[in-house]
Amino acid sequence: MKNLELFKNILLLGTGPTTLQLGLNFKKVLNSKVGIGGRPSIRSEKFFSSLVKHGHLVEISIQNRKHEKMQGHFIVDDVFFKYEEVIGTWDTLVLAVTTDAYLDVLKSLPKNILQGVQRVILISPTLGSNYLVHHYMKQFNPQVEVMSFSTYYGDTRWLSSEPSNQVLTTAIKKKIYIGSTQFPSDAVEKLVNLYKDLGLIFEIMKTPIEAETRNISLYVHPPLFMNEFSLRYIFKEEKHQKYVYKIYPEGPITPLLMKNMVNQWKEIMKVLSQLNVKQMNLLKFMTEDNYPIRRESVSLKDIENFNELNSIHQQYLLYVRYASLLVDPFSEPDEKGRYFDFSAVPIQTVFMNKEKEMDIPRMPKEDYYRLKMIQSIARYVESDCPTIDCFLTAYEDKVKAFSEANKEVKLSNAFSNLSFEEDIQMIYEELDKSLV
Repeated sequence: MKNLELFKNILLLGTGPTTLQLGLNFKKVLNSKVGIGGRPSIRSEKFFSSLVKHGHLVEISIQNRKHEKMQGHFIVDDVFFKYEEVIGTWDTLVLAVTTDAYLDVLKSLPKNILQGVQRVILISPTLGSNYLVHHYMKQFNPQVEVMSFSTYYGDTRWLSSEPSNQVLTTAIKKKIYIGSTQFPSDAVEKLVNLYKDLGLIFEIMKTPIEAETRNISLYVHPPLFMNEFSLRYIFKEEKHQKYVYKIYPEGPITPLLMKNMVNQWKEIMKVLSQLNVKQMNLLKFMTEDNYPIRRESVSLKDIENFNELNSIHQQYLLYVRYASLLVDPFSEPDEKGRYFDFSAVPIQTVFMNKEKEMDIPRMPKEDYYRLKMIQSIARYVESDCPTIDCFLTAYEDKVKAFSEANKEVKLSNAFSNLSFEEDIQMIYEELDKSLV
């Protein structure tokens, strides 16, 4: 297939702000036909109604002038209010939904649509997502290509508080990793060039799982959210506001949490070594690919040698890293010498969703799914993961206790769907083939 013919017809699945930014990039740079599909909900209803009202026009604004290539507007060619109602021919599916919804979304699409799909892009997968999607899609097209981004490349939100046809992109990451079931891949090369035009660096990995390991959430969210301190607040056992990145008692960060973060990272690295995937320097990844800190706080030598240091030294450096980000060290101080309060990100609690069900916030609900997949891969390669096991047990215990104490309240399926057996089985079947 000629490179020019790639990404002609793109169907974006999901109705969040990310979908609109992705749609603009494909439309603006590649002149693709762009469709959007979603599922009926109160939130998506507001989005679809705004889209219809404005004649399918989408507008993307930016917060920072240096990201001007990300702003613009376009007309969505086709809109589908239900996944089941999708029609037409789509060579590319883009999954811009939460990781735990991949299988449900694909199963909702008509089978004849899936048969015409040549490639699938996973925007924010977890470890093993590519195995799962590839396994499901091969029955419709044995040659299907599935690509994994390490994560979404920006921070995009609704322009106002409600879903509409307008979004605001407030930040863009410096680098994103991408891996595909095909290597080398013309489609991946074309994506890399697309985003290069937009000022983004995409680094190509040899395998999808290698790209999937480059998501910082995998390493920091479970320790930050699946501990007694955070879980008590999330499930409303503690009333005073708590913050994700603050030091105890305002937030969960303690030397013990850093110990658990280091241990979990080492457990994931052990799993990756069994899968022949390159190891990762956690501190370097945190400071170079995510949020930098000043050299006065942690030296370049300590960052570069992090993997070779003893555990206590590693824990100390991670604690210093979080302490150094209590304020944004690169912000401009105000007239009183105060820097921007970078760490004041509130932990969210259980809430009544728009369907009038009690629900669990995305962090840690999605992180639970991510970690469950990692645990299942660890079991497959017979690698112990006691820290990961503890995180999952702590979360499950709180979910069950809350369910028991609130039997009179309608609960979302986040309270009952804790096993994901079908997803795990599909991942196992792909691992059977890849590790022969």
